[in-house]
Amino acid sequence: MLRMLTRALPVTLALAGPAAALELDAMTEAERAAFGAQVRAYLLENPEVLMEAIAVLDQKQAEAAAQGDSAMIAAHSEALFDYEGDWVGGNPDGDITVVEFMDYKCGYCRRAFPEVEELIASDGNIRYILKEFPILGEQSMLAAQFALAVRTLEGDDTYKEAHNALMTMRSDVSEASLETLADSLGADFEAVRQEMKSPEVARVIAENRQLAQAMQVSGTPSFVMGEQMLRGYVPLAQMRELVSAQRGE
Repeated sequence: MLRMLTRALPVTLALAGPAAALELDAMTEAERAAFGAQVRAYLLENPEVLMEAIAVLDQKQAEAAAQGDSAMIAAHSEALFDYEGDWVGGNPDGDITVVEFMDYKCGYCRRAFPEVEELIASDGNIRYILKEFPILGEQSMLAAQFALAVRTLEGDDTYKEAHNALMTMRSDVSEASLETLADSLGADFEAVRQEMKSPEVARVIAENRQLAQAMQVSGTPSFVMGEQMLRGYVPLAQMRELVSAQRGE
């Protein structure tokens, strides 16, 4: 209850307008204490006011966060939407661009994977960008390095095959499992292994991390959908609703 009162009181005073604030400043300590007791008693007797005040506060905070996200997206639009280190799929001329920051060892990324694939395939008008963002340890880094090395050596189509396989891989990511995967892709594993250590692969990962920090992305999956940020797993039905909202449908 105390937490609710603490959140509600600033909204209550704000709704009362500047005059109330000026009068409060002019009060003595005893008058302020009495006023606070009266406010508390009123709110306890009328708890629905608390819920209304908290709803107003939550709405204002959500609007401020959305505005902040839109500003960040605009400030970093080139790195988000036109970075040469990223694989781009879906419809290259789509009216909505979806960017995903992902990690191959992230359970929620794996859960989202088939739903994102279904969203892109069924919609037909979404441009989809993958950003390698390994943050969950050595296996995450090895997987991202492998995928990027494959893209450099074998091209975008083989990269996507590698991406799909890594997203559904049940075994640990190791040199042995990556060699098996490379063989299945028809890639020379020794060449891939050398490319994994290349400055280019390191640069892409480092720049994606810098962008994620600038975008206040600290976990995976995280999505940029048009002018909106989505941090965390989002079910397919909700993603479709958000895409429709971005289109103004």
